[in-house]
Amino acid sequence: MYFIGVDLGTSACKFLLMDEKGAILNITSRSYDVKYPHPGWSQQDPADWWRAVREGVPELLAGFDASRVAGIGCGGQMHGLVALDSDDQVIRPAILWNDGRTAEQVRYLNEEVGTARLLELTGNIAYAGFTAPKLLWMRQEEPELFSRIAHVLLPKDYLNHLLTGAYATDVSDASGTLLFDVARRTWSDEMLALCGLTAAQMPRVHESYEPIGTLRPEVAEELGLPRGVVVAAGAGDNAAAAVGTGAVGAGTMNISLGTSGTVFIPTASFSAGVGDRIHSFCHADGAWHLMGCILSAASCNAWWVNDVLGTDDMAAEQAGIDPASAPADLPYFLPYLMGERTPLNDVNARGAFAGMSMSTSRADLTRSVLEGVAFAVRDSVEIARSLGVDVASSTVCGGGAKSRLWLQMLADILGIELVLPTTEQGPGYGGAMLAAVAAGACGSVGECARELVSERERIAPNAALAGEYERRYQIWHGLYPALRESFARMGA
Repeated sequence: MYFIGVDLGTSACKFLLMDEKGAILNITSRSYDVKYPHPGWSQQDPADWWRAVREGVPELLAGFDASRVAGIGCGGQMHGLVALDSDDQVIRPAILWNDGRTAEQVRYLNEEVGTARLLELTGNIAYAGFTAPKLLWMRQEEPELFSRIAHVLLPKDYLNHLLTGAYATDVSDASGTLLFDVARRTWSDEMLALCGLTAAQMPRVHESYEPIGTLRPEVAEELGLPRGVVVAAGAGDNAAAAVGTGAVGAGTMNISLGTSGTVFIPTASFSAGVGDRIHSFCHADGAWHLMGCILSAASCNAWWVNDVLGTDDMAAEQAGIDPASAPADLPYFLPYLMGERTPLNDVNARGAFAGMSMSTSRADLTRSVLEGVAFAVRDSVEIARSLGVDVASSTVCGGGAKSRLWLQMLADILGIELVLPTTEQGPGYGGAMLAAVAAGACGSVGECARELVSERERIAPNAALAGEYERRYQIWHGLYPALRESFARMGA
């Protein structure tokens, strides 16, 4: 049997073909644009995602026996608002996870509704990227469009709807809406009412590994697939990446260095009362997880190398940097190019270099960018440690994980061993694994992870640099508080 994993990302949709033994047979992708109509806004046309599927899946299957495909599973960018009318037409461009237009709605939810009540209802507080503030913004700023909403979907759920006709989501993606009771794994009627919605407008909630239906006949024909292919509920990209790297069950952890950066820590039970410091969400394995999210990770490096330095050769920019050398005289970098989520929850936060001198070189600034992102990742790890979580090692995935320099810096700054999986296609591989469970080829997500995921290499921290990175982290950690009011005035 074959299984297709879909990774619906911010800049591209990636497709992966996996056999029942976990071998990756083929990979392809289709890219699309993000629109920024106003400063801090970020949105996409969902038609671009579907176009990517219609083009990408047939290309993925070229040269393979498509009749062997038994399931499809999607890991998708979280929090995005896809609003459909009663004719299933998209009402407005999807508002994405990194959109910052909802500062006023977030303030209303956290201050007037109150963080204590939000934690009680959903297990989390409001962040600008979450779906509920987007709906409040739409109701206040686009009331005519809001009144037409018949169905609210998340990005990967829109693809699943077009594949199957079902209005469905999974628990991990629903957790990031602020409309979902994470502890009880169901929609919160009170939060829906607060946003002017009813349960009838929301998708049916499934566990990530459950089937939501099979391909519509006309879609199967267009994609070159057999009828009866099972479509799994799928998962938010971070939960899918965790599955794809084997971060399933307590005692595991995964760090993703993608467009955004995440620290993902599975837990056996719901962690109550921590959602004002770190996200507490449902996991794709049927349990829960803690998650810290920084909005700009590998995107910081892409901005620095592509947009500022004007090159596409990232490896060349890092080639002369020795990860074993002490970073004592480096400038500091705040990686808040799109505002920040965990732990700042500040849409006005911005990127900044500090501590430059006449001797600062191009390579120094390149290293500072990588270091600044790693320090931001450490912020979330420190929160987990403060909650008593034993952080001893972590798998790593995402585009940033291709940089050996960055991985070594991250290991040194966190003081833990990093594990590189044999398969580096986190969300897509996790989606294919969820499809295998949904189609009955694996008994559970845990069983699938144990059988299919293996490690390629481990990177140990350099103990000789621990003291220097600790000193620099503490200095770096004081920069945002010193600049917070200035950032707020800039945003105003």
